[in-house]
Amino acid sequence: MLDTGSGEPATGMRVHLSRAGGGGWEPIGEFVTDDVGRVGGFGDLESGRYRLGFETGDYGSEFYPFVHVVFEVDADQPHYHIPLLLSPYGYSTYRGR
Repeated sequence: MLDTGSGEPATGMRVHLSRAGGGGWEPIGEFVTDDVGRVGGFGDLESGRYRLGFETGDYGSEFYPFVHVVFEVDADQPHYHIPLLLSPYGYSTYRGR
């Protein structure tokens, strides 16, 4: 997580991870970004559809108080890096390596 307005990592942001299940989204856990704006890891994930929820409003974003990023996991892929770049009036994300 990077605050592109300040050019600094977004430290201390709450991040939720959920997995698509039978009737909706099943919570897996809540995490907090470290001093370089990252969550250390979510453990081994099974193949399926997941959702990251970033509590951007708690961090100070008034326009985007919460950002969801939905993505697919292939258990054969060992690593997923999903950065969120946040500015006061926009955000973007991508699959990093």
